[in-house]
Amino acid sequence: MKFGISFPYRLIGDDPELYRHFVQLAEELGFGYVTFIDHVLGVEHARRQPPLTVQYNEESVFHEPFTLMSWLAAHTERLELVTAVLVLAQRQAALVAKQAAEVHQLSGGRLRLGVGTGWNHVEYESLGVPFDGRGARFEEQIEILRKLWTEPVVDYAGTFHRIDRAGIRPLPGETVPVWLGGFSRAQLDRCARIGDGFIWEQVVIQSGEARPEWWQLNESNPLRRGVDFIRARAAEVGRSPDSIGHQLGTIDTGHDAARFVEPWSGIGGTHLTVAVRGEGPDLLDGLRHVGRDLGSLLHS
Repeated sequence: MKFGISFPYRLIGDDPELYRHFVQLAEELGFGYVTFIDHVLGVEHARRQPPLTVQYNEESVFHEPFTLMSWLAAHTERLELVTAVLVLAQRQAALVAKQAAEVHQLSGGRLRLGVGTGWNHVEYESLGVPFDGRGARFEEQIEILRKLWTEPVVDYAGTFHRIDRAGIRPLPGETVPVWLGGFSRAQLDRCARIGDGFIWEQVVIQSGEARPEWWQLNESNPLRRGVDFIRARAAEVGRSPDSIGHQLGTIDTGHDAARFVEPWSGIGGTHLTVAVRGEGPDLLDGLRHVGRDLGSLLHS
């Protein structure tokens, strides 16, 4: 089991030195990865049709993930850098391939690209990309990313993209791991067919008040059903279910995460993200507290 932390955009403030101390401490404690949320724009929710129901708004803070990961890569040595998730379908596929290749190379191969289709139709419109048809466009983009990462010259004609004998340099020569995130059955199916792993939705468990179904992960649990679906569908299309990773985030405390390891790994879970409590410099103490709760699990 690999343990990670989510980068606390909302709580950490605007001091880059604190960002550096935060990820360096995470690495020192033995965490394996850090995740980064992605939105280009924050949007006012009032008087929207269709309404925006997610908590992010015009006051929410989001750093540009490739830029932030590049800077943090220079201050760490082992931490895997994970987008959880990048809204791929609202971006230019070739540009994402170039940016991801740069971060992957500059970090020594530590990028894991979590991607999704997103939910914010206003953000799509602002970026000049159609919101409708994003799922099909997204699937085509993943194919393009892998071609541009491994082929010197790409000649591609798809439904949504045309690359006329072009390529990127420096050429990674290997594919960056591409994990999918989202909620829909269509996205689970895509993961089974073409994904390297799935990043499951945030799960907050209050210490001592955990809902039994999350701990038990029995056959009626929606998380269990989703993992089982991906594994079964992967076998149907000729892939090994064990080749697909499953990352869950965010468990509220290190103590709860430690309790969750056995049931989560028992159904195929490979990664577990833990939230850090605190604000500003206090986040460093919160991170140390999580590290103490997990103890030897971080180094197993």
